[in-house]
Amino acid sequence: MACAGGGAGPPPGWYHRDLSRAAAEELLARAGRDGSFLVRDSESVRGAYALCLLFQKHVHTYRILPDEEDFLAVQTSQGVPVRRFQTLGELIALYLQPNQGLVCALLFPVERDKDRDAAEDRDYSDGDDEKPPLPPRCGSSSGCSTSGGLSPTGPTAAVPDGAAESPNGPVLLPHEYLRSAQYSQDLAGVQGGGNSLPHLSRALSTSCRRLHSEVDKVLAGLETLAKVFDPQSAPSVGRALQQPMGQGGEQELETLVLKLSVLKDLLSSIEKKALKALQEMSSAPPSTPPQPLTRKAKSIPVQTFEVKLDVTLGDLTQIGKSQKYTLSVDVEGGKLVVLKKQKDTQEDWNTFTHDKIRQLIKSQRVQNKLGIVFEKEKDRTQRKDFVFASARKREAFCQLLQLMKNRHSQQDEPDMISIFIGTWNMGSVPPPKSISSWVTSKGLGRTLEEVSVTIAHDIYVLGTQENSMGDKEWVDFVRAALKDCTDLEYRPVAVQALWSIKVVVLVKPEHENRISHVSTSSVKTGIANTLGNKGAVGVSFMFNGTSLGFVNCHLTSGSEKTARANQNYVDILRLLSLGDKQLSSFDISLRFTHLFWFGDLNYRLDMDIQEILNYIGRRELEPLLRVDQLNLEREKHKVFLRFGEEEITFPPTYRYERGSRDTYVWHTQKPTGVRTNVPSWCDRILWKSYPETHINCNAYGCTDDIVTSDHSPVFASFEVGVTSQFVSKKGLPKTSEQAHIEFESIEAIVKTSSRTKFFIEFYSTCLEEFKKSFENDAQSSDNINFLKVQWSSRQLPTLKPILSDIEYLQDQHLLLTVKSLDGYESYGECVIALKSMIGSTAQQFLTFLSHRGEETGNIRGSMRVRVPAERLGTRERLYEWISIDKDEATTGKGKVPMGARATQDYARSSTRKPTSDPCTIAKPAEEPEQSSSIPAPRPPGTHRREEPAPNRPPPDPDPHPNSFNNPAYYVLEGVPERRRPRSPPPPSGREGPPPSAPDGSCSVLQMAKSLSQEEFGTPPRLTHGAFRAHPIRESIQEEMAEEAVGAVGAVGVWLRALGLQRYEQGLVHNGWDDLEFLSDITEEDLEEAGVRDPGHKRVLLESLQLRK
Repeated sequence: MACAGGGAGPPPGWYHRDLSRAAAEELLARAGRDGSFLVRDSESVRGAYALCLLFQKHVHTYRILPDEEDFLAVQTSQGVPVRRFQTLGELIALYLQPNQGLVCALLFPVERDKDRDAAEDRDYSDGDDEKPPLPPRCGSSSGCSTSGGLSPTGPTAAVPDGAAESPNGPVLLPHEYLRSAQYSQDLAGVQGGGNSLPHLSRALSTSCRRLHSEVDKVLAGLETLAKVFDPQSAPSVGRALQQPMGQGGEQELETLVLKLSVLKDLLSSIEKKALKALQEMSSAPPSTPPQPLTRKAKSIPVQTFEVKLDVTLGDLTQIGKSQKYTLSVDVEGGKLVVLKKQKDTQEDWNTFTHDKIRQLIKSQRVQNKLGIVFEKEKDRTQRKDFVFASARKREAFCQLLQLMKNRHSQQDEPDMISIFIGTWNMGSVPPPKSISSWVTSKGLGRTLEEVSVTIAHDIYVLGTQENSMGDKEWVDFVRAALKDCTDLEYRPVAVQALWSIKVVVLVKPEHENRISHVSTSSVKTGIANTLGNKGAVGVSFMFNGTSLGFVNCHLTSGSEKTARANQNYVDILRLLSLGDKQLSSFDISLRFTHLFWFGDLNYRLDMDIQEILNYIGRRELEPLLRVDQLNLEREKHKVFLRFGEEEITFPPTYRYERGSRDTYVWHTQKPTGVRTNVPSWCDRILWKSYPETHINCNAYGCTDDIVTSDHSPVFASFEVGVTSQFVSKKGLPKTSEQAHIEFESIEAIVKTSSRTKFFIEFYSTCLEEFKKSFENDAQSSDNINFLKVQWSSRQLPTLKPILSDIEYLQDQHLLLTVKSLDGYESYGECVIALKSMIGSTAQQFLTFLSHRGEETGNIRGSMRVRVPAERLGTRERLYEWISIDKDEATTGKGKVPMGARATQDYARSSTRKPTSDPCTIAKPAEEPEQSSSIPAPRPPGTHRREEPAPNRPPPDPDPHPNSFNNPAYYVLEGVPERRRPRSPPPPSGREGPPPSAPDGSCSVLQMAKSLSQEEFGTPPRLTHGAFRAHPIRESIQEEMAEEAVGAVGAVGVWLRALGLQRYEQGLVHNGWDDLEFLSDITEEDLEEAGVRDPGHKRVLLESLQLRK
């Protein structure tokens, strides 16, 4: 490969290696002078370069390609002679001269940031150690890392190519022995009467040392066969394995020869003896085959829930009757018993089998309320609403009913699975004997109800950092822990390790055959990205038709190293090689239906230590979450763009005193002085899912009884919708039955100062191969930093899916990448769900573009998925069986419900206050209502809704931090009837774009103010009547919604007047959402709603008494 410079010295300043295209344009824009230039690595061709040149405020990009002889040349138009160069330095030297074919001469090199380079060179990426640790020796034959290149016994076992060290000096390898002085020494020894060749013996034993371990592995595997088929030879194999490796050269060779002799005898006879034994078995009379020694999973006992019937206005005449019920769930028997206690102690009950429970409807406003639709005789249904003791009880009940439906379903393949994610920095010490609290989600924060703990997850994924155990030792330990908790032998899917960073994926035995396309990878982000003390490991696979990805990382530490941690994230996002290789144009955040990212992210709290401790002591987490570096960086779109994280309700997991969870230790004595490590939420679990898929996080917390490390283990559990490997009952489609994906137009706004032409590539698992559009036929710009490009229908391809069944297509997604014609590099990627695009008329979509984890623009268009009438049959999915009460859907405070989120926002930002973003681009006001050729209505929970249902925050000057609802959902989901909610007003109350962050960062969606609003559509105000299909019905719903909003708002106003607004979420969460109801509240009720301060309880109760 031609080198960057002219020799072996350091690269020239204008060469920026792996700088991104967007970052290169920013550097050139900052330089501002015509003729400013730099060279970076090409993003589209490995080994190629991109010459970026600024002229008249536009960046012109020229590709520099190597030929078959490794000479470099600037790509030219046809007919222009090609000039070849040996090095980049020579090429740049020529183009520094005028009139060489470029838009202008190269005049001003834009050099790298030397301070940043120096900081990276001296950054050990570890705030707790003065120097990076050496990679650990592995305790298994799998090696320390599949990508690290280390030998199985660690770095000290490697033998150099030339010589190996010995106590008597260097020992040469056998093929060099004859040319060395040691041959002469052995010859002199023989001539002197000696009868040994010590130097030759030492050379032979050195070269065969690795052979010892290989022979041991083979013998250990054959020993089991020998015990079964050749019991006489088994003892000799055992003795050979017990032979110690000799200290001297001759003794080592003798041991090796003995082992090889045993191996030779065993290999020559084992096959014949095995054949003879099997023939004898086949001729013997048949007997009952032995049953495998497997243990069944623990059966789930019948669970009961005490509930109250929610009385509606029409039932007030029956108020005198008992409203207390008991719901008994028999998962194994597949039935639900609804029992009502009468005053005369007689009991009235009804038993419903699993197939008679038609739907569960969760109230979004009252988190512990649930509607159950039962099937009565003659296909009639009846709905009853029950109020549970708490929201956790309701979730446990729903989970048990889902499990019951799944157990007794007629479907061969599951629609939904549960996944456990755990992350723990083990602090380089062995774990305690039991980690049951970790794998059963017990401890602090949002934990599972006791009933749910007994239900084993389908997949367990455990990520660890600073794990000193060997790979096999750790896997065996985890499997034993799961067996103790579940009575199941979980099967390992994959183990990936990078030094002491490990990820283990285990699956239930029944799912083993559903796993395919397993892939593993690792990325080092230690010093200069060459050391593995920091970095990431990843595993991906297909679960039937759903792609899953898991990334465990350990990022750089220290409060002052936020930028470096951000860069670690970008490097991992770009370099981790997982998933479908055909999707290499997309980073890993877009390659999977569901991606889970977890680990010791090492982001800290930007607050004085004493203030932090005071807030923790008062159990006030909200002020701390406002200064959490990860939340701040996500808010600025620096990292984890549109990832989700469940609300944090547990204390910081770092840095505890080992052996206790009562004390944080923040001072560490170092040779360079005292280092402060403030308590922080270093250990996190985030996820990102494709739009219109089902995922629900039902636990997120940390343990409080595992104290061996200064970090507490963190856990999360998810219910995840999955698809089967679809097989059409109608076979492959004929020409007349072929489905089509058709585009009417596409328009993209990309963040670039280039003025090149663009094309779009379309990828999907439902396509035989990717497709390309023609170049855009229109483009314009009202802002030097952004370009609007447009494609008409004649420039866009018609896509033909492999299968045409609607049941198959509604689970498919389309991935788009916008690429330039000059460098074939991507300027942004996105994903679109086909589900909402199915119909006879075109539907509109609008979504964001991103590249290398950075927001780079947006894209919108009009498309339709035409499905033949013969292929319209579909069925209800298990996760569609639970829905959110529509009548209450607009009354929430913006908090994503804890129930099923069949189409919920996968970009939900938790624990942060809403940020103003008035410039975000909304859908055009004249948006047609979607029509569909599908005759049967879709199941509740995922069908296209007839009214907008955003979580609209009330006009609250100080909204609760958890009311933030990322508008990305309403855009990315691709549902035309939904509009994005209005962005909350800026804190100052004035209109206009929000100011840039102190570091100069600015959301790319703020570009809307610099573009023509007439052309792109003015952001509409959200109104209830936006899409009115059934005016009478919706007006009733409107009134109910407004009533509910008013009630909830009144509670908030009352709490703010008392200065206790922090308790609003807890009260509403527990059903105390109306001041009228609050008059009956007790101290116990307040305690359950999170009001634990005695003084605050007294103030609230006295205020309510005065209101009476």
